[in-house]
Amino acid sequence: MTFKEQTFSRRTMGWCAVALLVGASWVMPSMAQAQARKDSLVLGMILEPTSLDPTMAPAAAIGEVVHYNILEGLTKINMDGSITPLLAESWKMDADGKAFTFKLRKWVKFSDGSDFDASAVKFSFERAKGEKSTNKAKAVFNNISYIATPDANTVVLVLNNPDGNFLFRLGENTAVILHPSSAANAATKPVGTGPYKLDAWAKGSSISMSKWDGYRDPGAIKIKKVTFRFINDSAAQVAALLAGDIDGMPRFQSPQSLKQFQSDKRFVVEMGSSAGKGIMTINNRKKPFDDVRVRRALSHAVDKKAFIDGVFEGMAKPIGSHMAPTDAGYVELSGLYAYDPEKAKALLKEAGVQTPLNVTLTLPPPPYARKGGEILAAQLAKVGINAKIENVEWAQWLGGAFKGNFDLTVINHVEPLDYMAYANPQYYWGYDSKAFRELAAKHSEATNAKDRTKLFGDMQRLIANDAVNVFLFNASNTAVYRKGLKGLWSSSPIFANDMAAVSWQ
Repeated sequence: MTFKEQTFSRRTMGWCAVALLVGASWVMPSMAQAQARKDSLVLGMILEPTSLDPTMAPAAAIGEVVHYNILEGLTKINMDGSITPLLAESWKMDADGKAFTFKLRKWVKFSDGSDFDASAVKFSFERAKGEKSTNKAKAVFNNISYIATPDANTVVLVLNNPDGNFLFRLGENTAVILHPSSAANAATKPVGTGPYKLDAWAKGSSISMSKWDGYRDPGAIKIKKVTFRFINDSAAQVAALLAGDIDGMPRFQSPQSLKQFQSDKRFVVEMGSSAGKGIMTINNRKKPFDDVRVRRALSHAVDKKAFIDGVFEGMAKPIGSHMAPTDAGYVELSGLYAYDPEKAKALLKEAGVQTPLNVTLTLPPPPYARKGGEILAAQLAKVGINAKIENVEWAQWLGGAFKGNFDLTVINHVEPLDYMAYANPQYYWGYDSKAFRELAAKHSEATNAKDRTKLFGDMQRLIANDAVNVFLFNASNTAVYRKGLKGLWSSSPIFANDMAAVSWQ
């Protein structure tokens, strides 16, 4: 069957089910108000990326800057979660679900002047599955057994096993296409086929990019210059918006200030959904957390409603496993571990844990982690767990907690379909379950929609029953921006800012 210029919804397909948030400081710019020019735009971001190559580093903030703007993939994930063609203008899938043939757009160039063609796709995907690859979606590319390029505008991808999420995966920032001659420098000087090219990266402050006139449809791009400023403090976000130093925050993190902006006619406030799974991560490798009874005790010790009310002003949903309510096949498990301090104490005693138990709670910069960590520490104290708070910067978190050096931490996993991390015993929380790996393999290979839905539910229940982590929240996505700005995403199925769709009215 050929899908030419066809839109695929994750829910409609039934096959497409969802990096981490990251941190930085912010410097007040010495410039005129951001909204002064109507062909430029200044947006606030919570966290600064550690790299600009999303194919080699895990931070979701990378995609906020480069995805769809500088770097593009074969398919595109839209704000509503649907999938449409991007560098591939059409495709067909064989009946067994293992072979995909993509027809590429013609006359497309990279911003360094080199041609985009099938060889660039082949290079990018072979690089992603290579021995030295650190691509966080490496398993997706390892499933590609064969890449053929019968001509410059055709790519054939043959999979070892069917993957019902494959077209969605190719729309994520981990699958953007790089040119062989510039890929090695993509971390600091990304070169892509998108409508913008990098101007400057002022570490700790901002990243700027400008419209590339060699883009295949330059007339469609209304914003000539885009600047992303890094503001991880919620009060500073509010101040920057009110002062006009930024034009918007696509992922606003100060819920207590929303009413102020909703009543201010200069601003628009939009509420949408996200793929985020906020969790208190547990190091399953460390004692006593290697005992499921201890992990279940932690889950019973946490009052999710109090956490959501205290951190998000109630604007989030409780979750009970590592899936978001927006996922097709989502199972409601948030009530599996009711808030029950006495039950938590009993489980700790049963597991032979002597209280007080001293642990470290490592907190990265985002407000939900810093503020939420204080709430969690107070709740844990009620069951005899003394959580010493350790505030770290984002680079420290990546080099420490994300490498497995932690007891407990708080993070919002914002990427879609990242439940497969539970099939990787080397992932930072250290969950090693043969049963989950078998379920995940069956789910990936299943082509029948009913079978996939059942297996997806089984996976959710297994990691919930194993209390791998304390599953906390799915936050709403809140965008706050200056009136007259059009096209910003109000929902975040992935972490991206599609500047080609943005304009001033």
